[in-house]
Amino acid sequence: MLENKDEIKKVLENDGVIAYVTDTVWGLGCLPSSEKAVKKIYEIKNREAQKPLILMSNEMYNLLNYVQIIPKIGQKLVKKYFPGALTLVVKKNPEMTPDYITSGMDTVGIRVPDNEVFKEICEVAPGHVLATTSANLSHQPSAKSYEQAFQNMEGLVDMIIEDYGCFCKGLESTVVGVFDDDNMKVFRQGAIKIEL
Repeated sequence: MLENKDEIKKVLENDGVIAYVTDTVWGLGCLPSSEKAVKKIYEIKNREAQKPLILMSNEMYNLLNYVQIIPKIGQKLVKKYFPGALTLVVKKNPEMTPDYITSGMDTVGIRVPDNEVFKEICEVAPGHVLATTSANLSHQPSAKSYEQAFQNMEGLVDMIIEDYGCFCKGLESTVVGVFDDDNMKVFRQGAIKIEL
């Protein structure tokens, strides 16, 4: 489906920022290892430094190095809702997940979107993981179409990738924190209603 895989890989390897469709809203992303690109995302969005980015991949397996052991309740949520519109906030692995992604916090949000174009982008991205946020300026509505993403990000990002008809649903992900085996906290009610 993706026609410009080599170009996407090259942009990411050169500290670039890309805009792309997910199953929820449009996203901005870069390689987690590129502090330069992460800083660029904050500048593009005019985003507050205390708001962390999250990590997304096409496979849960690719995210495991970035986090500590996921509590049982979190594992249940992963089984039930990944891939899909759930962002799970868990304790990060400090050796793999840099403070510049998590705003110095000891937790990180992880997600596996259910969107074919996004999956293919992750397949070509070195390491198969992107540090991401939504493709809009801070405090503005999220982009829900290629046209809106283009309007928001033209001239600001290094590349805007077409959606090839794999549209997003237009509702942000639900964000749930899981820090021990028994408790979870819903930080944001989004596209899915959490039931265990």
